[in-house]
Amino acid sequence: MAVYTEVSSKDARELLRRLQLGKLLALQGIEGGIENTNYFVTAEAGEYVLTLFERLTHEQLPFYLHLMHHLAHAGIPVPDPQADKRGAILHTVAGKPAALATRLRGKSQLTPQASHCAAVGAMLARMHLAGQDYARSQPNLRGLPWWNETVPVVLPYLTSEQAALLQSELAYQNHIAAGSSYAALPRGPIHADLFRDNVMFEGEELTGFFDFYFAGVDTWLFDLAVSLNDWAIDLPTGQHDSERAAAMLAAYQGVRPLTAAERELLPALLRAGALRFWISRLWDFYLPREASLLKPHDPAHFERVLRQRVQHPPAWLLSP
Repeated sequence: MAVYTEVSSKDARELLRRLQLGKLLALQGIEGGIENTNYFVTAEAGEYVLTLFERLTHEQLPFYLHLMHHLAHAGIPVPDPQADKRGAILHTVAGKPAALATRLRGKSQLTPQASHCAAVGAMLARMHLAGQDYARSQPNLRGLPWWNETVPVVLPYLTSEQAALLQSELAYQNHIAAGSSYAALPRGPIHADLFRDNVMFEGEELTGFFDFYFAGVDTWLFDLAVSLNDWAIDLPTGQHDSERAAAMLAAYQGVRPLTAAERELLPALLRAGALRFWISRLWDFYLPREASLLKPHDPAHFERVLRQRVQHPPAWLLSP
């Protein structure tokens, strides 16, 4: 059970009273989280998810919570943080910063077909457009500056072959980021972690995106690349799946066509997405936080994805 902080029924009842959501009917801890403590909350007013933030502070959280609120009210199916009578959506429960957001219907689709990938692509494009007028700004905290800081920390744990790949790819991404095409990429708030387990479906219907706590302002293309690197690959080998990738990309472009700079840099950003998650998984694996209760993800997965992206540039993605 990934519950770092115990929430009592009394704590939950007090929060529901402040939010005017009626009586507490059920409170259940959620397994599977790594960063935060999560509970399902059933109240008279409906079904919710209570999140206690174990890493993020009261000062850091408004960007994420208000982004979710903004997107929800723009018609994007995301959890909507609930406000008290003063309009505050960031609360304190058991001494921790906390939010109570609406619970999405459905379940994660962990073996997606092309139709699921198309639904994700279309909704991701809608989300990007809906976030254009979001007033708050925060950089992607796991972007290039973090990669440059973290690679030297993890290098001592790697084989010479792994270290060579990591260093050469980091140099390549710094080169790409310094170019005029990269500067021309459209930007805005991105999810930055839209893996299969962060999307809900009921059958073929996409019912929501969640877990926005790696969000930040970055290139929309990076967000699309991160999604393609999970939804449209074979998990055991890291090899691309052309049918699923084409479905996601076509659906995305049906809502927001890619610019010339984006079409040019998609192969490079696919590599960037793989590099980002290889670095973070190396960091989690070799330098875990003491409080971590779950086994970290295997870093070798995104090493395989990166090698595939380097060795097989996906020009086929952009063919007519």
